[in-house]
Amino acid sequence: MTNELSGIETLRSDFINNFSHEFKTPIVSVRGFAKILKENSLSEEERQDYLDIIIKESERLAMLSSNVLTLAKYENLEIMMDKVPFRLDEQIRRSIILLEPKWSDKDITINLDLDKVIYSSNEEMLQQIWINLVDNAIKFSHKAGLIEITLANVNEEIHFSIQDYGVGMDEHTKAHLFDKFFQGMLLIPKKGMDWDFLW
Repeated sequence: MTNELSGIETLRSDFINNFSHEFKTPIVSVRGFAKILKENSLSEEERQDYLDIIIKESERLAMLSSNVLTLAKYENLEIMMDKVPFRLDEQIRRSIILLEPKWSDKDITINLDLDKVIYSSNEEMLQQIWINLVDNAIKFSHKAGLIEITLANVNEEIHFSIQDYGVGMDEHTKAHLFDKFFQGMLLIPKKGMDWDFLW
């Protein structure tokens, strides 16, 4: 019980720290646009635009809170009690199907090579990991690109691999691959020597 209570306290502390770090930008944005809306000189079109921004930032806050809590929970597996055996390969297939509108819209081909794997864990939380990984691969793949996903039993170990052929990461981003909330920046040239920033 002492170990479990300690894990709960770690979960609470991690969530507070993550919340403070990740939520600052949208909170500042909502506050700033709310202050602007108090001005009487704004046109109705401007008011609607600012209200749309506040709504979008509020939705982003809701999504962030869910994601940060999921991350904190998964990093403290010792306090997870609802572990059940399930087909890991079928869970990965379901995650890909859930994202079908995104990869179909970019005409992406997904090649699967999944061994039958029975695994015991928190099924709901683990599915969120596959969704995040596949979603990132789709996001950074070129149109009509290819994503390869494999799951294999190797010497009583489970090996999972996902590979895309998109924009990739520079060396600086790779060095921070496991830093929480680090986001790499890519420069994408456009016609006329303009640049787009992709985060």
